[in-house]
Amino acid sequence: MARFGILLVALIGLTTWLLSLVFRTGPERNALITSAILAVIVQIATFGIIKLLGKQNTLVAWGMGAILRGAVLAVYGLVFVRLLHMPPTAALISFAVFLFTSMLLESLLLVYES
Repeated sequence: MARFGILLVALIGLTTWLLSLVFRTGPERNALITSAILAVIVQIATFGIIKLLGKQNTLVAWGMGAILRGAVLAVYGLVFVRLLHMPPTAALISFAVFLFTSMLLESLLLVYES
């Protein structure tokens, strides 16, 4: 779990830097940082669910993680982006990119551990 957390923060940090080349304004960069923090929290929670349910229920755990990610993305887009007055394009694109890239990392680590 610690290895995943360290690699996750490094991956999201690199992705944030790459996205900051596109989203250059102050509010857009704040949206990037907010999305990055939220993505780390969501991904650690979903990886914890997968590790908790173990190898016997991996597909169920992965499905639960996908539902959690989708639900958080929807609530983030419909509620928190407006509530925090963030630019929606920067916030939602960055959050979706963070979730996608970290899901790839999650898959690699699960294959490596088995």
